[in-house]
Amino acid sequence: MKGDLTKKLTILVAVITFIGIALFVNVSRFDVEELAKLDPAVGMLVTFSQALLYITIAITLVLSILGLVKNPEALKKTAIGLGILLVLLVISYVISSDAAVLGAQGELLSEAGATSKWTGTGITYSIILGIIGGGFFVFDLLKGLIK
Repeated sequence: MKGDLTKKLTILVAVITFIGIALFVNVSRFDVEELAKLDPAVGMLVTFSQALLYITIAITLVLSILGLVKNPEALKKTAIGLGILLVLLVISYVISSDAAVLGAQGELLSEAGATSKWTGTGITYSIILGIIGGGFFVFDLLKGLIK
Protein backbone atom coordinates (compact mmCIF):
# COMPACT_ATOMS: atom_id res chain seq x y z
CA MET A 1 0.00 0.00 0.00
CA LYS A 2 2.77 2.42 0.97
CA GLY A 3 4.75 1.64 -2.19
CA ASP A 4 1.64 2.27 -4.30
CA LEU A 5 1.19 5.70 -2.71
CA THR A 6 4.85 6.51 -3.29
CA LYS A 7 4.52 5.55 -6.96
CA LYS A 8 1.43 7.76 -7.39
CA LEU A 9 3.13 10.70 -5.67
CA THR A 10 6.21 10.27 -7.86
CA ILE A 11 4.03 10.33 -10.98
CA LEU A 12 2.20 13.44 -9.69
CA VAL A 13 5.50 15.24 -9.01
CA ALA A 14 6.76 14.27 -12.48
CA VAL A 15 3.59 15.62 -14.13
CA ILE A 16 3.83 18.90 -12.19
CA THR A 17 7.51 19.17 -13.09
CA PHE A 18 6.88 18.65 -16.81
CA ILE A 19 4.04 21.21 -16.80
CA GLY A 20 6.36 23.70 -15.07
CA ILE A 21 9.16 23.03 -17.55
CA ALA A 22 6.78 23.42 -20.50
CA LEU A 23 5.47 26.74 -19.15
CA PHE A 24 9.02 27.94 -18.49
CA VAL A 25 10.11 27.03 -22.02
CA ASN A 26 6.99 28.79 -23.32
CA VAL A 27 8.05 31.98 -21.52
CA SER A 28 11.74 31.79 -22.34
CA ARG A 29 11.24 31.34 -26.09
CA PHE A 30 10.14 34.98 -26.51
CA ASP A 31 12.50 37.91 -26.92
CA VAL A 32 12.11 40.85 -24.59
CA GLU A 33 11.04 42.97 -27.58
CA GLU A 34 7.95 40.77 -28.05
CA LEU A 35 6.33 41.83 -24.77
CA ALA A 36 2.81 41.66 -26.17
CA LYS A 37 3.25 37.95 -26.89
CA LEU A 38 5.03 37.39 -23.57
CA ASP A 39 2.12 38.52 -21.34
CA PRO A 40 -0.13 35.47 -21.87
CA ALA A 41 2.79 33.07 -21.49
CA VAL A 42 3.86 34.66 -18.21
CA GLY A 43 0.23 34.75 -17.09
CA MET A 44 -0.09 30.98 -17.52
CA LEU A 45 3.13 30.39 -15.57
CA VAL A 46 2.02 32.70 -12.76
CA THR A 47 -1.43 31.11 -12.60
CA PHE A 48 0.09 27.62 -12.46
CA SER A 49 2.50 28.73 -9.72
CA GLN A 50 -0.31 30.32 -7.71
CA ALA A 51 -2.43 27.19 -8.00
CA LEU A 52 0.48 25.05 -6.77
CA LEU A 53 1.06 27.47 -3.90
CA TYR A 54 -2.59 27.46 -2.80
CA ILE A 55 -2.85 23.67 -3.07
CA THR A 56 0.35 23.27 -1.05
CA ILE A 57 -0.89 25.68 1.63
CA ALA A 58 -4.23 23.87 1.85
CA ILE A 59 -2.64 20.43 2.13
CA THR A 60 -0.17 21.67 4.73
CA LEU A 61 -2.90 23.26 6.85
CA VAL A 62 -5.18 20.22 6.66
CA LEU A 63 -2.41 17.78 7.56
CA SER A 64 -1.15 20.02 10.38
CA ILE A 65 -4.63 20.34 11.88
CA LEU A 66 -5.22 16.59 11.57
CA GLY A 67 -1.90 15.95 13.27
CA LEU A 68 -2.83 18.29 16.11
CA VAL A 69 -6.27 16.73 16.54
CA LYS A 70 -4.75 13.23 16.70
CA ASN A 71 -2.17 14.31 19.30
CA PRO A 72 -3.82 16.18 22.21
CA GLU A 73 -0.47 16.93 23.89
CA ALA A 74 0.77 18.71 20.76
CA LEU A 75 -2.57 20.54 20.52
CA LYS A 76 -2.17 21.75 24.11
CA LYS A 77 1.40 22.99 23.44
CA THR A 78 0.28 24.72 20.25
CA ALA A 79 -2.62 26.42 22.04
CA ILE A 80 -0.27 27.64 24.80
CA GLY A 81 2.20 28.94 22.21
CA LEU A 82 -0.53 30.77 20.28
CA GLY A 83 -1.84 32.21 23.55
CA ILE A 84 1.60 33.56 24.41
CA LEU A 85 1.93 35.09 20.93
CA LEU A 86 -1.51 36.69 21.32
CA VAL A 87 -0.54 38.17 24.70
CA LEU A 88 2.66 39.58 23.17
CA LEU A 89 0.60 41.06 20.31
CA VAL A 90 -1.76 42.75 22.77
CA ILE A 91 1.21 44.12 24.73
CA SER A 92 2.72 45.40 21.47
CA TYR A 93 -0.56 47.08 20.53
CA VAL A 94 -0.90 48.75 23.93
CA ILE A 95 2.63 50.18 23.99
CA SER A 96 2.65 51.27 20.31
CA SER A 97 2.10 54.86 19.38
CA ASP A 98 -0.78 55.95 17.18
CA ALA A 99 0.98 59.13 16.07
CA ALA A 100 1.22 60.09 12.42
CA VAL A 101 3.84 58.26 10.35
CA LEU A 102 6.47 60.49 8.74
CA GLY A 103 8.73 59.60 5.83
CA ALA A 104 12.50 60.12 5.51
CA GLN A 105 12.01 63.72 4.28
CA GLY A 106 9.49 64.47 7.02
CA GLU A 107 6.44 64.19 4.74
CA LEU A 108 3.24 62.79 6.19
CA LEU A 109 2.81 59.16 5.12
CA SER A 110 -0.20 58.34 7.25
CA GLU A 111 -2.61 60.32 9.36
CA ALA A 112 -2.72 59.49 13.04
CA GLY A 113 -5.01 56.56 13.69
CA ALA A 114 -5.53 52.86 13.11
CA THR A 115 -3.09 52.37 10.23
CA SER A 116 -0.12 53.90 12.03
CA LYS A 117 -1.12 52.13 15.28
CA TRP A 118 -0.98 48.71 13.55
CA THR A 119 2.28 49.63 11.81
CA GLY A 120 3.81 50.49 15.17
CA THR A 121 2.35 47.31 16.62
CA GLY A 122 4.01 45.21 13.91
CA ILE A 123 7.37 46.88 14.49
CA THR A 124 7.12 46.54 18.28
CA TYR A 125 5.96 42.91 17.97
CA SER A 126 8.94 42.11 15.73
CA ILE A 127 11.34 43.75 18.18
CA ILE A 128 9.87 41.84 21.15
CA LEU A 129 10.05 38.52 19.27
CA GLY A 130 13.60 39.34 18.12
CA ILE A 131 14.71 40.03 21.68
CA ILE A 132 13.12 36.81 22.94
CA GLY A 133 14.66 34.80 20.08
CA GLY A 134 18.06 36.40 20.65
CA GLY A 135 17.79 35.65 24.36
CA PHE A 136 17.09 31.97 23.68
CA PHE A 137 19.98 31.88 21.21
CA VAL A 138 22.42 33.34 23.75
CA PHE A 139 21.08 31.02 26.48
CA ASP A 140 21.55 27.98 24.24
CA LEU A 141 25.02 29.15 23.25
CA LEU A 142 26.06 29.60 26.87
CA LYS A 143 24.54 26.25 27.82
CA GLY A 144 26.57 24.59 25.08
CA LEU A 145 29.77 26.32 26.22
CA ILE A 146 29.25 25.18 29.80
CA LYS A 147 28.90 21.53 28.74
